Amino acid sequence: MCRCGTEVAPMDETPTDDGRTAAIAEGEGYRYALDVDRCPRDDTRAAAIAEGWGYRYALDVDRCPRDDTRAAAIAEGWGYQYALDVDRCPRDDTRAAAIAEEWVYRYALDVDKCSRDDTRAAAIVDGLGYRYALDVDRCPRDDTRAAAIAEGRGYRYALDVDRCPRDDTRAAAIAEGHGYQYAHRIDKCPRDDTRAAAIAENSAYLYARYVDHRPRGDDGAR
Repeated sequence: MCRCGTEVAPMDETPTDDGRTAAIAEGEGYRYALDVDRCPRDDTRAAAIAEGWGYRYALDVDRCPRDDTRAAAIAEGWGYQYALDVDRCPRDDTRAAAIAEEWVYRYALDVDKCSRDDTRAAAIVDGLGYRYALDVDRCPRDDTRAAAIAEGRGYRYALDVDRCPRDDTRAAAIAEGHGYQYAHRIDKCPRDDTRAAAIAENSAYLYARYVDHRPRGDDGAR
């Protein structure tokens, strides 16, 4: 009953064929399925796919994978998310989609949960060679090391992945402005090249204090 005393019929929230058809025509098939039907149907699914909501329909309405919603999700640019949230397992088609979407590092980490040559190569192309080596391979390789150097992460690769000094990562670290840090944390001993780099980096005192351990030229004789 409203304030004036007039009886008001309760709102009927029951889904109807006419209402569904109209909603689909308005481009609201996904929302109708989610909020009104609250269950999947072939007609609302087809509408959702046409509306560009195939991934969300699979996630929110079907709540299970299907070939048609997967294909739609891939076309929408949601291949990685479909694999992660709906399939919850790796497949060749969603992996290929993730590579095309530049989400391959996350696919390897979250879906494959292992390293593969194709995902590694794609991650390197995406500029994520260091992250792939650190989080997916969890071991050093020549290709990811070279990629990390090209990405400007030679010092971090040496510190986190190689965990030992190498001439190539040292040279890269010096070029990146991390000569002192490389000497202090990776070489753990003084060298002329890292000392010169530390001087250029305005870290001469730190180098002398923590790497040389005494001022250069001081042989201890007094």
